[in-house]
Amino acid sequence: MPGVARLPLPLLLWLLLLPRPGRPLDLADYTYDLGEEDDSEPVNYKDPCKAAAFLGDIALDEEDLRAFQAQQAVDLRQRATHRSSVKTAGNSSALDCQSTGGQLQRRSRGRWKGRSRSRRAATSRPERVWPDGVIPFVIGGNFTGSQRAVFRQAMRHWEKHTCVTFLERTDEDSYIVFTYRPCGCCSYVGRRGGGPQAISIGKNCDKFGIVVHELGHVIGFWHEHTRPDRDRHVSIVRENIQPGQEYNFLKMELQEVESLGETYDFDSIMHYARNTFSRGIFLDTIVPKYEVNGVKPPIGQRTRLSKGDIAQARKLYKCPACGETLQDSTGNFSSPEYPNGYSAHMHCVWRISVTPGEKIILNFTSMDLYRSRLCWYDYVEVRDGFWRKAPLRGRFCGGKLPEPIVSTDSRLWVEFRSSSNWVGKGFFAVYEAICGGDVKKDNGHIQSPNYPDDYRPSKVCIWRIQVSEGFHVGLTFQSFEIERHDSCAYDYLEVRDGHSESSTLIGRYCGYEKPDDIKSTSSRLWLKFVSDGSINKAGFAVNFFKEVDECSRPNRGGCEQRCLNTLGSYKCSCDPGYELAPDKRRCEAACGGFLTKLNGSITSPGWPKEYPPNKNCIWQLVAPTQYRISLQFDFFETEGNDVCKYDFVEVRSGLTADSKLHGKFCGSEKPEVITSQYNNMRVEFKSDNTVSKKGFKAHFFSDKDECSKDNGGCQQDCVNTFGSYECQCRSGFVLHDNKHDCKEAGCDHKVTSTSGTITSPNWPDKYPSKKECTWAISSTPGHRVKLTFIEMDIESQPECAYDHLEVYDGRDAKAPVLGRFCGSKKPEPVLATGSRMFLRFYSDNSVQRKGFQASHSTGMPSPSSPVCPQASVGIDLEVEPQSTCPGPGPHPPTTSHVALPAGSPSSRAGSAW
Repeated sequence: MPGVARLPLPLLLWLLLLPRPGRPLDLADYTYDLGEEDDSEPVNYKDPCKAAAFLGDIALDEEDLRAFQAQQAVDLRQRATHRSSVKTAGNSSALDCQSTGGQLQRRSRGRWKGRSRSRRAATSRPERVWPDGVIPFVIGGNFTGSQRAVFRQAMRHWEKHTCVTFLERTDEDSYIVFTYRPCGCCSYVGRRGGGPQAISIGKNCDKFGIVVHELGHVIGFWHEHTRPDRDRHVSIVRENIQPGQEYNFLKMELQEVESLGETYDFDSIMHYARNTFSRGIFLDTIVPKYEVNGVKPPIGQRTRLSKGDIAQARKLYKCPACGETLQDSTGNFSSPEYPNGYSAHMHCVWRISVTPGEKIILNFTSMDLYRSRLCWYDYVEVRDGFWRKAPLRGRFCGGKLPEPIVSTDSRLWVEFRSSSNWVGKGFFAVYEAICGGDVKKDNGHIQSPNYPDDYRPSKVCIWRIQVSEGFHVGLTFQSFEIERHDSCAYDYLEVRDGHSESSTLIGRYCGYEKPDDIKSTSSRLWLKFVSDGSINKAGFAVNFFKEVDECSRPNRGGCEQRCLNTLGSYKCSCDPGYELAPDKRRCEAACGGFLTKLNGSITSPGWPKEYPPNKNCIWQLVAPTQYRISLQFDFFETEGNDVCKYDFVEVRSGLTADSKLHGKFCGSEKPEVITSQYNNMRVEFKSDNTVSKKGFKAHFFSDKDECSKDNGGCQQDCVNTFGSYECQCRSGFVLHDNKHDCKEAGCDHKVTSTSGTITSPNWPDKYPSKKECTWAISSTPGHRVKLTFIEMDIESQPECAYDHLEVYDGRDAKAPVLGRFCGSKKPEPVLATGSRMFLRFYSDNSVQRKGFQASHSTGMPSPSSPVCPQASVGIDLEVEPQSTCPGPGPHPPTTSHVALPAGSPSSRAGSAW
């Protein structure tokens, strides 16, 4: 079981002390912006990456060190004169909290003999246990929607099996902040009162099991293998441990750990894996000493909480022995032993928790409790919220059935107590989650039913949001994944500017891209979510809040010409031909202009001399309907490099700054000819206050575009060609026989052409989560299939265990494996031994990338150079050439491409989680 532990003082001799030399820990060092998606003020929190010391992925602060032995901790810091980088072997999906730093010299335990040792422990002290098991949280804005969903799934997993509650923070002083920090995955153990504390979910840490593990530290648990009785259960193979990492395997002393009476748990999610901090991939550092059910027990699982984890967490937070957390959309519960009568002195708690945006209808169908004045003895109590201090909806006893109870939010607390010896049947209750309804508050959260898991089929949910009068409703999307369709005909979220279905439509949304932020024109907003009976996705999560329109005030925010309101703020802008003055309020004459000629030329200011500093020029080019505009540069020279951070020319299709971007150009290389999508184009030139160059000269001309009218009759993409046009479909769709419409393609493909292109779903955009696609390629017998990769961008992991493309030498997945690929390095061509090849692409529910693009072709085999198929995971190793292929029969010499066997561990051994 994960130990609820005090650190032994000798362990401090091995800790990595990480404060910057010469500087004490300061809360100001912990300032961290929650991310570009979050408009909140930066939060000052306890940053685990700047901890005073580490124990694996556990961060220890100055308070810990003072509690364990203050003076000795100071001595240790003074001796930490230099530190070297630490590399954790193992699965790269989870890295220890690390910093540039080194290893302390080991001092003998005898030095500490006879000195007093603090027996106080982080989680044995009341202030380190979260009060009432309630843990407020904030998710930083730099996380994607799928990552946020993983965090919520992990929190719901803890809630499901314990009495801990994770709640979006409102005004609580102590709370956790999910952050992306450079040190990887780590957190403090238990609650650090007096302010926010971070839980770092760094690179490759955004996996369900890893997040559950880190939340275990937040709740109050240390690693299982540090228990004082661990030597009876596991052996530490010290010669296999990486130099400098031995301190991670020290055990705690009996008087310094509380395991709450639970036995050693090999299956704990808080247990290290067999090769954590190993010197080599196949070298074990922790080995179980005995068999369980005839086999050595596996250790280091990161799948779910073990029975032991659950039992110990329930003990730590004093969960009632009776009751549970109910998270399904419908369910029922009853008093113990119903209907045969309950016992005296019973205490049960049921926590009903559904998706934010849903409400709960609770119905008691049977009630037979001892009746007393004010229900003093035996009673069932219902509270409208997540805990025992939530508003009381009713206390019931006797035999009268209560009226149905409807929650005001997504949680209910039901508590049963008995103190009499009277024997009654007890009670039976059923509940159901209903989505939608009136939402009258200034801020909150709404999610699709069952989020972050797939939404349920055949649902219709309508929310009517109302904030305080005089304000607007702001809506921001945290996550969005709804079945894709061109017109959003099947599953969709509809938003209207008002309080009814007849209000002005703002948008109907589906697909995988988060919609832009939304602001109503009044204090009301109407949302409708619809799902049909077939395909289900992860759904959506939105935040709403009251918003002020500064531009509606008499002075328009002090803007001279135009005022543009943004969520939470506003900005001034100018009419074409003008630019903002340095005060960002006034406008002054500028270069650029509004041009309606069919052809002409534009130049940078001062051409052909050097352009002046601090210029911002905008040209808006407009041609007749059904025409497109082409821009060709005759000369180009500006300051800059690939980043185009200083001086640049930006070209867009459209007239506004958020129109489709064709490119941002700088340097001395002339851009290619640029053609607008429609009949207008925006060209913007910008220079800073330093280096000036000659600038640019360009001419533009217009040409008729058949695709500009009704999209040429094409359902999806219309491609204009010289004198004609053709219809095309996006990735995941195929062209109908009528050559204009598109229909959704399945994800199991049979390929019989001799050559062609294969792409991941949704290419070139990011592939969707939880997708599995296959391609069965067959060619003329006697020929061989060849696969050549054009682009590769799949979530990287040494074993390619998460997202990957697998290639088989035959008709299906039972054939020999030619390779498993992931990452961004383009693999070498893959050649089958015969006329068939099978491809399987798989994506999990977290990170999405661009995917892959590959071409397939066929050719006659060359008898002089046979190819030996070998399974690989995309990690090349240098080896000596082989003289023959494996198997019977002579073969001529060949040079082999050798890679790790598919399914084998990566080149980095175990991990701390």
